[in-house]
Amino acid sequence: MATTLLLSPKLPPASAAPIFPSPTLLFSKPRFLPLHPIKETNPIFKTLSSYKNGNGSNTPPLPETECLVPHEQQPVNEYQSLSTSFPFSWASGDFVEYCSRLFVTGASFALFIGLPVAWFGSVGPKSETVKLVLAAVSSGILVVTIAVLRMYLGWAYVGNRLLGVTVEYEETGWYDGQIWVKTAEVLARDRLLGSFSVKPVLSSLKYTLVTLAVSLLVCVLPLINVDQGGQGGSYMNSKEARVRAIPGVYNDDSARSFEPDAFCGEPALP
Repeated sequence: MATTLLLSPKLPPASAAPIFPSPTLLFSKPRFLPLHPIKETNPIFKTLSSYKNGNGSNTPPLPETECLVPHEQQPVNEYQSLSTSFPFSWASGDFVEYCSRLFVTGASFALFIGLPVAWFGSVGPKSETVKLVLAAVSSGILVVTIAVLRMYLGWAYVGNRLLGVTVEYEETGWYDGQIWVKTAEVLARDRLLGSFSVKPVLSSLKYTLVTLAVSLLVCVLPLINVDQGGQGGSYMNSKEARVRAIPGVYNDDSARSFEPDAFCGEPALP
């Protein structure tokens, strides 16, 4: 009986044998997982702008809560609207152009309105030329002073809202006023804008108001002196006439000067 022995080669241990990938896996079609956008679920870091960035600026959004102030009542938008409106934009522009516009405004009003009113309102315009000129110049300076005062009040209002910590606003009307507290980022930005853009304009307007007040005083004082001088001269003329008519005792000449009706029909004494 023949016995057949099947000898199989001895396999190496599993740890020593290298493992090679199957050739079918190397040349098979690669598979990729689908990519999905990563959504941020943390509500603390919402990128909301403090003023909704409605003014077209390139300021990056700030990690803060949404501002509840309406767009037209936000201090930054009020500043932009004021700096482009008439006549508030004069003060924020070039100083020479600003002064020239004020001069043209005052001269035009004095020439076309003040001088005709003073001319037709006076009793003897031909003999009171100085008085007419002073009145016309004073009217022009007064109009310019009112315009500069209006500009100062507008810029001061916007400056206070920029530099303030809170913002007062109205949702739908005057009866539902609200107050919004600025965040640290908004407060720093508004105060930077108010310190370097609004305060120089207010300083220029203050100097202009002082100059106009001095000029108006210089024009009004001579006008008052001219009026008092005319009244004093008329008073002296009437006093001299009385002295000549009444030398100190009663006579017919003085009586005739005060009561001409009593001497009606009687000839005057030589």
